[in-house]
Amino acid sequence: MTIERIPMTREGYEKLKADLDRMQNSEMIEVAKRIAAARELGDLSENAEYHAAREDQGMLQARIDALKDKLSRAYFVDRNNLPVDSVAFGARVRVKDLDLGEEETFELVGAGEEDYNDNKILITSPIAQGLLNKKCGDVVEIKVPMGTVRFEIVQISFS
Repeated sequence: MTIERIPMTREGYEKLKADLDRMQNSEMIEVAKRIAAARELGDLSENAEYHAAREDQGMLQARIDALKDKLSRAYFVDRNNLPVDSVAFGARVRVKDLDLGEEETFELVGAGEEDYNDNKILITSPIAQGLLNKKCGDVVEIKVPMGTVRFEIVQISFS
């Protein structure tokens, strides 16, 4: 695992903490019950239900471990201490795609708050990293997995 710090708001942290609690105190108990029930069915070497439940338990434990790691590296960002004239954590940025001529709005958020259907992107994503510290009117070229995008920053706001 990495030691890089992860910026997030208190709300995002609480959401992730609630997810961790649900996984540990609800989902893991359900998987343990499935394992116990499958174990009672007899020979474990040919018991598909048992092996499926054990596999589910392993995957759930991996998700729990990853979430614990993320929470342990979290630090809270106070939006009041950030600049208001340039792109920073928590900013809502309206950009114009210079190649397509379309406008799009991104909100730069921390872990636990991302929602790609609502254009809430992680502060650590390539697009967010390319927009950070830029001002209105700046043109940026950002390398993304599909190539390079060119954006002009149209508006920066904080909600």
